Amino acid sequence: MIKTLTKVNSSMVYAVGYDPDEELLEVVFTSGKIWGYENVPKEEYKSLINSRSIGSYMKENIIDCYPDFSIS
Repeated sequence: MIKTLTKVNSSMVYAVGYDPDEELLEVVFTSGKIWGYENVPKEEYKSLINSRSIGSYMKENIIDCYPDFSIS
């Protein structure tokens, strides 16, 4: 589990965190569910946090595009 998460302005996503050594993206959804996404390049993470709509970016570029697992 990533120790430092950044709160984001999104109706779908509450916070995100990233481990560049593991290329692991951790996402806390507003529903309370936490998911991990593996093999996410650092540039993809940067694009996510800088996108106009984090929820749309997640749907189009992260969900179903990278191996994922439920954390809680």
